Amino acid sequence: MNPESFQPAHFLWGFAEGVAQVTLNRPERKNPLTFESYAELRDTFRALAQSRNVKAVVIAGAGGNFSSGGDVHEIIGPLTGMAMPGLLDFTRMTGDLVKAMRACPQPIVAALDGVCAGAGAILAMASDMRIATPATKTAFLFTRVGLAGCDMGACAILPRIIGQGRAAELLFTGRAMSAEEGLAWGFHNRLAEDSLAEALALARSLADGPTFAHGITKTQLDKEWAVSLETALEMEAQAQAICMATGDFRRAFEAFAAKRTPRFEGN
Repeated sequence: MNPESFQPAHFLWGFAEGVAQVTLNRPERKNPLTFESYAELRDTFRALAQSRNVKAVVIAGAGGNFSSGGDVHEIIGPLTGMAMPGLLDFTRMTGDLVKAMRACPQPIVAALDGVCAGAGAILAMASDMRIATPATKTAFLFTRVGLAGCDMGACAILPRIIGQGRAAELLFTGRAMSAEEGLAWGFHNRLAEDSLAEALALARSLADGPTFAHGITKTQLDKEWAVSLETALEMEAQAQAICMATGDFRRAFEAFAAKRTPRFEGN
């Protein structure tokens, strides 16, 4: 992927100062997802794993909302007429989007505002950090359309962010979590009147850091979910030794010794 020339068909793309910006852009309908946008987002996050120029990613929505989730007419309607093989193809494809977001080494910062519902809430959940406005309402509303709360990894990831009981409440009831609840529960990292500006500032600060090491941190945050402490300590020992062999580690020491700010190059 060349981030400077990339032109997606189903969302807006921007790239500057090492930060890629993905903007869901159907504001007249609160930025719903379609079969095509799911697939293009999945393919984009997969491709980011091969892009050394992109150091961090911001995902946002246009027009004062993040995303209302799957488009009622373009996704939910057609799903009601599908046989099981087609339904399973769809649910696996949406899960692959979460896999791609978690596997891409760049930190992903979600800039949330207004409606953040259904698959939109999942995109926020699958990001590494979330900045919200006070107007943000996040709802995992799958039960409200007759589905289970276990959608796109919600039962695995959400309890790890906000705790089992709180996740159970949101996934069983489908009710909206307010911005204040999201902050108190740890879903939101912070609230800001302009969540996009705050998210971009955070992403730029990450892009200026040791990006190879950031990728290691993201990998370990995911891989250590289901291992013993003994295994985790050995995994981290090996991961940190790899980081100690990088030029960034040497440059940071040299900068410290010279009392200047280090310049990280991602190698």
